[in-house]
Amino acid sequence: MIEQIYNYFTIEILYYWVNLGVLPFWLILIFFPQSHICRYLVTSIFPIFLLGGAYVFMLYKSYVGSYDFDGNFDLYLGIDNISDLFSDKTFLMMFWIHFISINLFTGGWIVRDSQKLSINKIVIIFPLLITYLIGPIGIFIYWLIRIFYAKSINLYD
Repeated sequence: MIEQIYNYFTIEILYYWVNLGVLPFWLILIFFPQSHICRYLVTSIFPIFLLGGAYVFMLYKSYVGSYDFDGNFDLYLGIDNISDLFSDKTFLMMFWIHFISINLFTGGWIVRDSQKLSINKIVIIFPLLITYLIGPIGIFIYWLIRIFYAKSINLYD
């Protein structure tokens, strides 16, 4: 049974599951940010636990496939080295899970923070959509909105 599961989850299948699996979380963040399901399911540890499990599974597949983990440190040597790393589907998938996880965590933070400041949920739809697609720009747009609601600029909170 475990062998069948292991053989089913190829990198391509895992890619589709991660991309489709994260969509319900984002839809709940965007359309139902104040619901109990959002609080207990989306902005909790649950999605990070699932995505972390996918990441650990990719690490395991990499280890079994004798992936060169030492080569990962070459990404700090130059942009050409990053290009070489991204040519490997295993590294690319681990990066993608990392990217999806950070964006979802950031979207959850935006929702929780906007609720603390009583920001209208309609106002945060745009920054959430941009965070889903382009994480850093979405958080920047939310930060600009947050300035007007908090009526101050803080470097920490």
